[in-house]
Amino acid sequence: MPTAWAPPGAPEAPPCANQSCVPRELVLLGFAHVPALRPLLATLFLAMFLLTLLGNALIMCFSLDIVPQLLLTLLRPGRGVSPAGCALQLLLVLSCVTSECFLLTTMAWDRYVAICRPLRYGAIVSPRLCHLLAATCWLAGVPVSLVFTIWLFRFPFCGPRGIRHFFCDIAPLLSLVCADTRVFEANVLAATVLVIMVPFCLIAASYTKILATVLRMPSARGRHKALSTCASHFVVVLLFYGTTGVIHLRPKASYSPESKQVVSLSYTLVTPMLNPLIYSLRNKEVRAALGRARGRAFNP
Repeated sequence: MPTAWAPPGAPEAPPCANQSCVPRELVLLGFAHVPALRPLLATLFLAMFLLTLLGNALIMCFSLDIVPQLLLTLLRPGRGVSPAGCALQLLLVLSCVTSECFLLTTMAWDRYVAICRPLRYGAIVSPRLCHLLAATCWLAGVPVSLVFTIWLFRFPFCGPRGIRHFFCDIAPLLSLVCADTRVFEANVLAATVLVIMVPFCLIAASYTKILATVLRMPSARGRHKALSTCASHFVVVLLFYGTTGVIHLRPKASYSPESKQVVSLSYTLVTPMLNPLIYSLRNKEVRAALGRARGRAFNP
């Protein structure tokens, strides 16, 4: 077991008689290594969170799950979170990550059909299929997250209460487990390959075909329009898959927990903040509605 580590002033963990007790509270130690920067970081993350809320509306569940607890951790260091609350946060995080992987894959396929099969787009991408794909993407993460959350929290926890992260995730929670987790980690790795790497390969195949089609277009304007359609989605794919792959492909990675916190900010804060670019603001109808609303605001 690693040596107990906690920020100054954090409450000490009660001794465990048999080294397998479950504490009544776990303490999130996010960014405890830079206490002087906590107010500044809280202000920055609050601004990013408000932008996410403003732009994402119904697709903001990821940020709602992460950011409020992050702000409390920054402004009230040492505040405890119950094991049930930690398990619920992990459940939502895993579910949202899984759904995001499938949504980005579905959107890459949509762009492939739009650019490579434009004449058949209306026949292939029907409203019924869109509704079915959206529902599947959102619901697919639930069974995966349930299985691994229940499995992880059935392990005995011992030693320090401090979670060296700003939210409850698999890797920092595993460092608190005093049991053999090799079977669990092997299953997490297998699920990660299926949930993250397989969709990423499908996205890469879609963009390979899109690029080949774009390069064959005779018109420079057509090429620019096609690439512009894919640009924001491609950036989010790189940010999301790059960081989630680094974090989740190695549950007990060798790099420091502080480095993990910085990397995790990309897909928990930055990517959701960019979501309006691919879900809303790239849509002509949404832009037109925003223009009309702005016009009414300045010309009542």
